[in-house]
Formats: sequence, structure tokens, C-alpha cells
Amino acid sequence: MKTINLAAYHPILDIQNHMVFANNGNVLLCYSVDVPEIFSLSESDFEDIHGAWFQGFKSLPIGTIVHKQDIYRKTLYDAQNIPNHSFLERATYDYFKGREYLEHRCYLFFIMPYNKALNTSKFINPFRAIAKGIHRQMDHKLQEFSTAVHDAVSFINNSRKVSLMPLNQNEIINLTGTYFNGFNEGFDTDIQLKKSDIEIGDNHFDVLAINSELCFGEVAQSSKTNDRFTSDDFVFHQGFMDGLGLNLNENHIVNQIIYLDDKHKWRKLLEKKIEELNKSSNFGTQNKVILKKIEDIVDMINSDDSSRIIRGHFNIVFWGREVQDVSRIASKIKAEFKELDIVPYYPNGEERKHYFLNSYCCFASNFSNDDLYVTDLKHALCLYINNTNYKSDSQGIIFNDRQHNVPILKDVWDEKKKRIKARNFAIFAPTGEGKSFLANNILRQYFESGVRLVIIDLGGSYSKFAKLYPKDHIILRYEQGKNLGINPFYISTDADLTPERLEDLAMFLLELLASGKEAKKAEEVAMKKVLLHYYASIRSNHSLESLYQFVDTNKDTLVNSLNISDTHFSVYDFLHILSEYVGSGLYSFLFSISEDQTYKIEDKRLIVFELDEVKDNKEILSVMLKLIKSAIQRTIWRNKAEKGIILFDEFAKQLKFGNVLESVEFYYQAIRKQNGAIGIILQSINQLPNNSTSASILENTQVIYSLRNEKGYEELKNRLSLSSHDLNQLKSIRNQLSGTQKYTEIFIKIGKESNIFRLEVPKEVYAAYLTDGAENEAIMTIYNRTQDMEQAIKEFIKQP
Repeated sequence: MKTINLAAYHPILDIQNHMVFANNGNVLLCYSVDVPEIFSLSESDFEDIHGAWFQGFKSLPIGTIVHKQDIYRKTLYDAQNIPNHSFLERATYDYFKGREYLEHRCYLFFIMPYNKALNTSKFINPFRAIAKGIHRQMDHKLQEFSTAVHDAVSFINNSRKVSLMPLNQNEIINLTGTYFNGFNEGFDTDIQLKKSDIEIGDNHFDVLAINSELCFGEVAQSSKTNDRFTSDDFVFHQGFMDGLGLNLNENHIVNQIIYLDDKHKWRKLLEKKIEELNKSSNFGTQNKVILKKIEDIVDMINSDDSSRIIRGHFNIVFWGREVQDVSRIASKIKAEFKELDIVPYYPNGEERKHYFLNSYCCFASNFSNDDLYVTDLKHALCLYINNTNYKSDSQGIIFNDRQHNVPILKDVWDEKKKRIKARNFAIFAPTGEGKSFLANNILRQYFESGVRLVIIDLGGSYSKFAKLYPKDHIILRYEQGKNLGINPFYISTDADLTPERLEDLAMFLLELLASGKEAKKAEEVAMKKVLLHYYASIRSNHSLESLYQFVDTNKDTLVNSLNISDTHFSVYDFLHILSEYVGSGLYSFLFSISEDQTYKIEDKRLIVFELDEVKDNKEILSVMLKLIKSAIQRTIWRNKAEKGIILFDEFAKQLKFGNVLESVEFYYQAIRKQNGAIGIILQSINQLPNNSTSASILENTQVIYSLRNEKGYEELKNRLSLSSHDLNQLKSIRNQLSGTQKYTEIFIKIGKESNIFRLEVPKEVYAAYLTDGAENEAIMTIYNRTQDMEQAIKEFIKQP
């Protein structure tokens, strides 16, 4: 048994920015690699990334070694990036904190080896240092190497799908220490190189490798069919080696090392090898197999001018706490290789130590010819794993990834507009698939992050969530004989009567009076004069009733005193039409003043209009729609620095109301000048009329949510110009509504980026979003007793 103490034999002499000078004379340029999210790539995307790697690497100097290292570690989710303040935030934080997932880190090392011939002997001591200061003799060649690498990196970064970022000194030192410390945490230890296995602290290590052309099957390609999601009517793709990446779900490292050799030198060597094998091919089937493979390589070299012959090494280092864990992981890896028609090599004894130590980046030049396969660069790059975990933004709405169900923050607001120019959104889902549940989840998180909400609802889907914030919400619901709970005319001080507020009130009154006719400019000016005179004369208890009495009292002198024309302001029409809304008028209850008039609609950050009870009463509905417009102008429009959202739930039903579609289009146009967004919820995109108004709305909707739809997604694809991979993602949606981890899957597209996410919530959040059924009734019964929604939910979830 051998023991290695890294402190006594450190492999790094010096680090300058992201350039490492190793003790064996090698010089490395070190990068972290950012690749796309798993499940987000189509077949053509995989081909594009493969092409970017090839174009980037093919012109690197002869003798360059490229080492790609993907490290996968089982990790517990720490929940540090999700908020933990409100009742539902704390419940979410506690629910997901400590959930296991596979963390992925990807690195790329460009190595200029000290031994340019790349003809290392079989076993060498990787920690044996050469003469100090050797890197100072390499300045000219090092500059050429560095320039070539930077050109390759720039090309790959310009592909926009892969991003290489230089590592800093601390990252390089930590990576080295972590590797040789066996990924143990909380203590430093030595490497125990035993004949039977490698033991570092609490972990046992083993290796499986591809070290010969004979390991490969007939096919290596940039992608393959994903059997998990593919169905009869569509094909879902994954990377060729993805089964050995995140999908393995074990602690492991995937190392791929490419030696960029001289193409012409290899052509001569291979032709000589063919000649030798031709003489001995009759002495065994193995020789015939090798001969055929080498002939194929030579044919490829001769027929493809862009081919680049490489020697390569691929291995998987894996570890576990117990020896039996390592054996179990080995079985899983072998099964994945078998799926790919690859027969791996299992190193033992000295070979195992050799493979483990030389899979550290500084020692990647130490593999001998016996450890390397010969192939074309394009073939070798098919073994690259080109995706990673779902990426969490620094802020946003919490969803869950499809791989491990851990929380992912998606910035669907996009303050700096990096992904989208318009943050308006649409939710598509048939009845029963959970669209209101999803909307509650999105809006609740927006609200708790400080966004103002105006919700136009037809089904009472948001009242429970709103009641969690008793001081911040108002629900405006028509009930026979009761006022709406809002007084548009109330002001607390003269400062409230801004020009904008006066405009809003004038338009509100003119729309009540106009019966569908468009008001003229002169009428607007006249109405503003009347309102100014009213507020100057009446100093308190402002209301529609009060304004009506003021006009009635001054009806004989008002027009002349304000120098306005009867044609622009008819006192008779004003008193006659508005008489229905005051005194003993039929709809006077809508504007009657409550005892407490100290609040304003501006004080409420969550305003819910429930229109279900009035959808058949044209007059009351007309007033409600005017109040909605007033509410939007006095809240969402009021402060451009403040974020605001307008949501139209059950939008298809609302389209039956006159001019709603045109009104919504107006909001879409106006929202551009505000710091806001509009959301619509539809059972199907077909419910939106196929006309220019709808087209304008869809064009300005750049965040799309879709839940499962058994009837298909073709119309969604056509109307929203979705890609074929978007359609495949939609078709791959699967829900799990039983078991310990229940979730629904959601297609989310933000600008051009799309993927499938999951929605899994703790029981407190689930209870808050319920909109119907026995469970909802049980919660509301408790709430009616306690008048405290948080307490009602806590009591409910404690019930057996």
C-alpha cells in the first residue's frame, strides 16, 4: 500500500491568472464550462454544440492535450437562495431544505505538455518534479500556445450554447485539494493506494475506462433517442453519453482526454499497421476486427480533409462510502455502457492507481499508448456530455427542476430584458389541469416580492391566497344590496388630487354617462372643471353621492360660473343618469359610503375583482369594468418605478363582455410605458379569436406556460410559432399525482429559452391554493371561525 500526502508533493508550482505551471513541466489553461440545461436541447442543438467543439479544437497546435472533466457529487439542497420570510415562504424553505440532488461542475483544461512527443512510458510517478524554473524557458512557445487556445475559446463562446470562463487561483487550488482529498468534507486526509482499491478518508474509489478502439461499438453520434420521454408520435433526444452524466445519479467523475496528434504521422503509422495485420489476419478473428477498424480510420483520413486524428482516453472515476456501494455503482455504469454498445476496460492494481492519479488535470499527459484509443476528433467529441443541471437565476419565481425536483428560481420578470422585451405572460391548460393553482403560485411569489396585483377573476380562485394578507388586499365582489367596498372619489389630502387622478376620475364619470360613446376633448375638459370646483368647495367626505348633491345644489349656476357650454356638460343628463347610482336609485348600493372611509384603493397591493356573480347583469358589469380600469390607473399606472401585474383569469369567458378584447389590447399597449406585465389564462389558445387584435396580444406575450393537454398542442405551436423541440417538450409532459412527491409538469418558454419544469409544493402551500372540493370547504370552515387564514391552514394540515 502507498500513501500520498499532497502537502509534501503538491503538483502545482505556480498559478498566474488561469494559467497553471505544474511540477512536471506541463502548462495548463483552465476553464469552467457552462453548458445548456438538461432536456432543453433538440437533435440539431446537439449537432451544433458538437460542431462548435470540433471547429474550436481542430486548429489547436499539434501536441495539445484537451482534458474535459465533469464532476458529479451527491449534495443536499441548502435552500439559501430562496426567500424565508412569510408563512408560505418558510413552509417552502423547510420542505426543500436538505433534499438530495446531483451537483455538476464541468471543467476544460488545455495542456501544453513538457514532453511534446506524447510518448509516455507505461508507469511514471506523477508527483516527481522536474527542474524548477523550466516554465521560464518556454515563453515563446507558451505565447503561441496561449494565443491558439484563446482563439479556440472565443470561437466556442461565440456559439452561444457553450460558455468557457477562466478559473481563478482559488478555484484551481480548491479543485486540486478536493480531488486528492477524495471529496471528503470537514477534514484533510491522505490517499491510500491499495491493491484492492483506492481509499481516501471515508470514500472508496474505482475506475472504468475506454482505452482502446476495441471498446467501441458500431455507432457514436452526437445524440440518441431518450427512451424515457419518447412516444409513438414524437422523438425526444438526449446526448449520446447522457446516461453517464446526471442520469447516473451517483458520485462520479467523467474524464475525457484528447491528445491532438499529427494527422500525417498517424496516416503513415496506420498504413504500416494495416500492412502488418494483412499478413496476420488469418491467425484470429480479433486481428480481422482490428484491421477493419484501422482501415475505416485511414479511409476517413483520406476522404475528409477536415478530419483530425487524435488519441483519446475516457474514464469514469466513481466512489462510495462502502465497498458494496462502489460495486453497485460499477454495475450501473456497465449497464449504461452496454446500452451504448461499448465494452469498458476495468483496471486493477497499478492500472487503477495510474488511471485515478492521471485523471487529475496536471497529470493528463501521463497516459501511455496502451491507455489510449485512436480515432477521429469528430468521433471522440461524441463522448462529450453537453448539458448540466437546471440553472437558477439570482431571483425569480420558484419552480422545480425535472431531474431532482429541487427548487429553481426563474426570472420571468427579467428586469434588464436580457431574454425578453415584454414580460407579459399567458397560461394555457384545460379544466382540471391546475391552471389556477399555477397562477396562484406565480402571483403569490410576485406579491411577496413587492409587486402590485390587480386580478380580474370569474371563479373565486384567489380569495384564499389573498386572505393570507388581510391588511394588503381588497376583494371587490358584487353582492346584492352591498356596496363594492371602494370609493373612487376619496382623497385624504389635496396632494392626492394630481392631474393624473383628475384625468382618471373625469374618464370614469364620462364612461358612466356616455353609454358606449367616445367622450370628446371638450367634454373631458368640462368634467375636470366640475371636479376641481367640487373638491375646492367640498373639503371632506368625498363620494359619488356627495358630488351628485353638489351638482344638484349648484345646477342653476354651475355652467355659467365655470364658463362651460351646456353641450359639453349637461347638468340634466348628469343628474338624470347618475340618479340610478345615488340616494334611492336602483344601483345606489354600489357607491354607498361605508362607515370607515380612511382607506384608499392605492393602499392595497392586491386587488381582486370577482365578476362571476355579475356576468349576466350588463349594468353592474359595466360599472365593475369601469372600476377595474380606475383601479389599474390608480395603482399599476400610478408609479412607474413600482412593479405591477394585471391578470385576466378565465379570459375566454371575459371575452363575452363587450369590448374586453380591445380593452386588454389597450392595456398591452399602455403597459410598455409602465413597469408592469399582463397575464391571461385560457383553456385553449383557440378561445382567443384569430384576428389582428389577438395577434397583437400574442406578439407582446413572451412568457408562455402550458400544462398538460390531452387534445394536443398543434394549435399552440402554430399560433405561437413554437419550435419542433418545443412541441416535443410539450408532448413529453407527465404529471405525478400520487406517492410522496406529487407534482405537475409545466412547459415554460421565456423568450427563446424553453424547458419542462415541475410544480411541487409543501402541504401548507397546497392548502392555500385549493379553489374547490371538500378540502377547500374544510379550510374555509376553520377560517370562518378563526378569521385567520394562516391559522386555518395550520389547523387543517394537522388534521389526521
